[in-house]
Amino acid sequence: MALQIVEKESSGVTVLALSGRITLGEESNQLRTKIKEILGQGMKRLVLDLGNVSYIDSAGLGTLVAGYTSSQSQGASMKLANLTKRFREQLNITKLVTVFEVYDSVEAAIKSFGA
Repeated sequence: MALQIVEKESSGVTVLALSGRITLGEESNQLRTKIKEILGQGMKRLVLDLGNVSYIDSAGLGTLVAGYTSSQSQGASMKLANLTKRFREQLNITKLVTVFEVYDSVEAAIKSFGA
């Protein structure tokens, strides 16, 4: 299943609801392009809703890291929400759980930005 990205805005935070697979090729390029586009528009607060992501490979993880690095270098914040059990395990194994701010829900991630 191809990657679907739905962009929403809530309390000044851009939320990208992702569904499908984040894998090497078109899907990871699509996500990378979308993150760059949002940062290019001056959006500083970004939450990725990963609740409906069925699979993520090493290229997909690399895309998330690249998005995180890009946002940090531009003074923005990117947080992850709604991780599946499997993806949470991948973050633990790769130690990326220490890099990303991870929240159980999109609402909690949005609130973490403060007023």
